[in-house]
Amino acid sequence: MKEQSARLKGSGEAALAAEEGKYLTFALGEEEFGIGILKVKEIIGMMPIRPIPKTPDFVKGVINLRGKVIPVIDLRRRFHLAEKPYDDRTCIIVVEVRDVSGHANMGVVVDSVNEVANIRDEQLEGVPSFGISLDTAYILGMAKTGEGVRILLDIDRVFSSEELEQLGQAA
Repeated sequence: MKEQSARLKGSGEAALAAEEGKYLTFALGEEEFGIGILKVKEIIGMMPIRPIPKTPDFVKGVINLRGKVIPVIDLRRRFHLAEKPYDDRTCIIVVEVRDVSGHANMGVVVDSVNEVANIRDEQLEGVPSFGISLDTAYILGMAKTGEGVRILLDIDRVFSSEELEQLGQAA
C-alpha cells in the first residue's frame, strides 16, 4: 500500500487515501459507493423522520433510535442528485463521524445497500484529476470492480465541520 501511495504521489496523480479492507457498498441511482465498514454502526429500514426547521435541504431531520436522537441526511440531496421517492429498498445507514466534540452517530439515507465488499490493494486507484478545481476531499479513492468503479467515501469529510456542528445542535 505504501508503494502504491508513493507511486501515485510521485506520478502527479491524486494521493490515495483508501486502504485495502472491507467496505459497505450502497447505491445512489446507478452509482455505487462504499464506506469503510468500521464507520458503519448499523443498517435500518426507513422510519419516521422528524424534520428540523432552518436546516440545509439535505438534512432530513432526526430519528429516535432506541432512545438516542440521531440526525439523518439524504446523500442524494447532499450530492445534488435528482430526488427519488423512497421505496422498500431505501434504508438508513447509521455511521460514526468525527465532529468537533469527538464522535457522533448520524444516519444517511441511501437508495439500497448492496454488500460488504473486500477491496484489495490492486483494485484501488486515487481520485482522478478533473482538470478543474473541484472539492473531492470526501473521496478516499476509487475501487475498480469488473467493468465498474465504486467511489469510496470518507464519511467524515462529506460534511464540513460547520455542517456537523449544525447537525449536532439540531439533534
